[in-house]
Amino acid sequence: MRGWIMAAVLAVAMPALAHNDDDHDTWTVVQQQEAQTAAPVREISKIAGEIYRFRNNSHYSVFAVTPAGVIVTDPIDAEAAKWLKAEIAQRWNRPIKYLVYSHDHRDHIAGGEVFADTAIVVAHRRAKEVIIDEKRPTAVPSLTFDDALTIELGGTELELTYVGKNHSDNSLVMRFPKEKILFAVDFIPVKAMPFRDFPDGYLQEWIDSLKRVEAMSFDILAPGHGPLGTKADAVAFRELMEELRADVTRLAREGKSLDDIKKAVTMEKYKDWSGYQQMRELNVEGMHRLVQATRRPN
Repeated sequence: MRGWIMAAVLAVAMPALAHNDDDHDTWTVVQQQEAQTAAPVREISKIAGEIYRFRNNSHYSVFAVTPAGVIVTDPIDAEAAKWLKAEIAQRWNRPIKYLVYSHDHRDHIAGGEVFADTAIVVAHRRAKEVIIDEKRPTAVPSLTFDDALTIELGGTELELTYVGKNHSDNSLVMRFPKEKILFAVDFIPVKAMPFRDFPDGYLQEWIDSLKRVEAMSFDILAPGHGPLGTKADAVAFRELMEELRADVTRLAREGKSLDDIKKAVTMEKYKDWSGYQQMRELNVEGMHRLVQATRRPN
């Protein structure tokens, strides 16, 4: 996971997927080749109030502009962070006071050192441990927490909440309560299939974390990839996870082979979601692995 389909505005077809253990982005081989030669697609768009969305190709982060300075989130990579820092300076001329990491994965948090000259770097305690242990190419967080932390800057509040294991064991949910915006990376896609075979995934905890998100108050869901959504999209993704688990478990209990299960679990209901053709069989394989790891057959 660590990424979903590139935004539809790029209008790129989806051939066979490439896989990189360090950066689980869902770019195709063609997209990766194009990215090496073409200028990156970067833009800033307003979500609501003074909360903005930053796009770097298929990756997105959010930031808040306040009278006292700016709160930024995932830097994505060093070049993207330099571009964003220059844009913020030019458009608003305010210092960056906080940098918040969504989780430890490199393709979202590389380049944090670009902001660390003025910003307090914030992350979950477990994310800091992994960043250090795996030598992620980014600034090490100086402020960590376990369950929840609220950042207040210039009249803007950002609530950081750990809702449990899901796509990783250190993912944060970031909520702007006044604007009713929720930023969640990689574990709640909007009308997009899960990434590959759930690498790094924690099945039951993932579903539980989605239910905790559903209990929060928000209108706009800003994912780390793809279009904006709503709470209904979080509900729909949780239902997909539960349905996929139920179908795979039932067939495994009937003694079906993995090949038979992959043919039987068509997930037809989600055929119009991004990545359906590329991800469906991989989703079934991953769910089968997770289900078999936690059940005790006769």
